[in-house]
Amino acid sequence: MPNSKQYLIDDLSMQESWRLFKILSEIVDGFETLNDIGPAVSVFGSARVKAGEPWYEKTVDLAAQLANAGFSVITGGGPGLMEAGNKGCYEAGGQSIGLHIHLPLEQRNNPFLNVRCDFRYFFVRKLMFIKYAMAYIALPGGYGTLDELSEALVLIQTRRIKAFPIVLLGKDFWGGLVDWFQARLVADGYCGPRDMDLFLLTDSNEEAVEHIRRHVVI
Repeated sequence: MPNSKQYLIDDLSMQESWRLFKILSEIVDGFETLNDIGPAVSVFGSARVKAGEPWYEKTVDLAAQLANAGFSVITGGGPGLMEAGNKGCYEAGGQSIGLHIHLPLEQRNNPFLNVRCDFRYFFVRKLMFIKYAMAYIALPGGYGTLDELSEALVLIQTRRIKAFPIVLLGKDFWGGLVDWFQARLVADGYCGPRDMDLFLLTDSNEEAVEHIRRHVVI
């Protein structure tokens, strides 16, 4: 008989009523752990970028600038550009936060964390990113980065949350997607022209940080 379980993590296939308590405990733990962090920026990007590669070093610099501007940095707490974001903030003396997700293929935490939360449920983790961030910066990444970005855009577009700065860092990486937004979503009437104002596309760390500083009162 084929396996009918939807979830690969055993804890997620428990009896429905008991799963609710697990979800609630993760929400409560997240709220209690993150409640006292300072103004923060969530930074998203690929887990596959190695230390020493250009985007890794650029992200270290970006996070250091954010820390020097008075912001904490929140990432997924893993390797790659998440590690780079935490490292830059940590080494600059800022508050470096990692929201770690347990995966079937285990993803390690990086060592540059002042604050750490662990999650089994992606939607609880995404709630924490949204609730405790005053801005988003999306670096080059894969499906996970696109997921976080698109959710923030939808929540702002539909006015489910207050608008906050969203930065797409890397014109070569994001430019094609932005062009597609304009050529298909806007031109075909699936989004309004003003929806293109929900984010800033830039190559500059300095411009990204200044854009956030202009729109966020610390």
